[in-house]
Amino acid sequence: MQATKINHRIVKEALRIRKVEEKFLELFSQGKLNGTVHTCVGQEFSAVAFAGQLKKKDFIFSNHRCHGHYIAFTGDVRGLIAELLGKASGTCGGIGSSQHLCHNNFFSNGIQGGIVPVAAGYALANKLKKNGAIGTVFIGDGTLGEGALYETMNIISKWEIPLLIVCENNFYAQSTPQHINLAGDIQARAKAFGIKTFKADTWEPELLMDKAAEAIEFVRNETKPCFFLVETYRLNAHSKGDDDRDPADVARFREKDFLNIFRNESPSYYQMYADAIDQEINSMVEEIIVEDELPIEKYYQKEEHISDNNWKDLEPINKRQVELINKFFQEKISADERVLFLGEDILSPYGGAFKLTKELSFIRPDKVFSTPISESAITGISNGLALNGFKPFTEIMFGDFMTLAFDQIVNHASKFHHMFNKKVSCPVVMRTPMGGRRGYGPTHSQTLDKFLVGIDNVKTVALNTFVDPAIIYQSVYEEKHPVVVIENKTDYGKKIIHQEYKNFVYQRNQDIFPVAKIRPAISAATLTIVAYGGMAEVVGSLLETIFVETDLKPELIIPSLISQLPIDIITTSAEQSQTLLVIEEGTSFAGIGSELIASVAEKATMKINSKRISAYPVPIPSVKSLEHIVLPDKERIIREIKQHFC
Repeated sequence: MQATKINHRIVKEALRIRKVEEKFLELFSQGKLNGTVHTCVGQEFSAVAFAGQLKKKDFIFSNHRCHGHYIAFTGDVRGLIAELLGKASGTCGGIGSSQHLCHNNFFSNGIQGGIVPVAAGYALANKLKKNGAIGTVFIGDGTLGEGALYETMNIISKWEIPLLIVCENNFYAQSTPQHINLAGDIQARAKAFGIKTFKADTWEPELLMDKAAEAIEFVRNETKPCFFLVETYRLNAHSKGDDDRDPADVARFREKDFLNIFRNESPSYYQMYADAIDQEINSMVEEIIVEDELPIEKYYQKEEHISDNNWKDLEPINKRQVELINKFFQEKISADERVLFLGEDILSPYGGAFKLTKELSFIRPDKVFSTPISESAITGISNGLALNGFKPFTEIMFGDFMTLAFDQIVNHASKFHHMFNKKVSCPVVMRTPMGGRRGYGPTHSQTLDKFLVGIDNVKTVALNTFVDPAIIYQSVYEEKHPVVVIENKTDYGKKIIHQEYKNFVYQRNQDIFPVAKIRPAISAATLTIVAYGGMAEVVGSLLETIFVETDLKPELIIPSLISQLPIDIITTSAEQSQTLLVIEEGTSFAGIGSELIASVAEKATMKINSKRISAYPVPIPSVKSLEHIVLPDKERIIREIKQHFC
């Protein structure tokens, strides 16, 4: 193609992107940018072809090399420059900087692969809304090594989700040449899932524009996914660092670069456009450079949680926990169009491995999605649905498998709200059964609570058999941010307060996520115990035995929100009894008990005699006799109380 015959509009759009990127490199060399910057110099026409031809109602998810996509889709050059300069007027207040942008249906995150299922969920939400909007997600050839991509391609093909995956193949994964770590044919990977594919390159921009438009219309009209391979070449280093590529190879692509060809063939037009763009960018930089950065109080404000201290009596419920949860879900799926359920084997008549979703797909078959075994994609799709206005309840069949969803929880769900300067919320709910005592063995019996409570900006909730789970789930339902709900397997079949002891009073406070308390009916407690989840049931059944065998009068405190423990309630009790015993089913090192005892020690005005009882730090055995020993059982609890407190 001769550069003189091209539509000058797309040349000016591509040149504006290049000039912004070159200005970023200049500012970085002057020490005015913080962090890193990944430029798309050489790849600009890909941004123009796809981001520039979408409708305003459509959306984009992009990656670490996102500036071109952002400019082509939003036109917000000023907001982008301010963002990288760390100014409060930046598109995300300077918080996200180069890789983490959010503005007018544009989102980016620097995690390879993980953005694909999030984009799929966002596109699924549009399909459910029937608004005609589609989405594009940009990946690089390096992303082709990520499993989340293939999990997602399988699902978007089966569910016919209107998502266009654009793979910008610049032949390098950071500094590694493609031939070293990529096997097979790129398009064949998408074709294997029955996904329609296209291919073009940035060296023939008008052909790329035409094919991009064709792909966009295919996704929109057919409501199906599409994969587009764009061959291109970045002319700069991966980021601002060293470039180990063969200089001769880079030089060859510089000569092939269409903007450079246009500059040589149409120097007067090129210079006219370049001068105007430079003046515009320089003027913006001069204004922005003196602006203020975001103050900490607008980004983070510490909230001191004060527990409610008004207690009401708990009443037994003559229904099993699983029935109560299922009844709550049936009511919500009928009453709220935003509520969706996703998970493996959750369709009826099976209704999930533990029957929590029984009947839901009969009530609303359009709102229950039975998924492949793809925990990463399931969670990512749920994130996307939540970002786009839905309230997904997602089941991970066993708590052990939460590890496969960690990237989506830690690097996506937990960060969206703050990373994008509070522009969005992600009210996703991840449900999972935890714990042992079922003989399921090392990979289906773990209690991984301590890993979950360490995720900032995600609430972790543990159900118990003393508080109606519908009360807790109502609070979960009302949350505007991510929640992980732990449901202990052994509690499912038990009724709420199925065994009451006459010498104790059963109460709960009025917190949004209630704290339950079982205290001596007459005299003050001489032993403060904290347990939660399935362990609360075990300890609750031991209270009379503890009194009989040790002469200690135990008070059991049972939090339901374990990522924000009721330290004030526990400290008050521990100061009165001068003791604190934390019993957890997980292992103790760096666990919830450690955090709780440390927090109480900071708050208490006296020395508290403290102890932890937990599982032994070995994989949980399947054989009943050994499992009985490894997990905290009744005999060990009584024995260790005697040894430490008597």
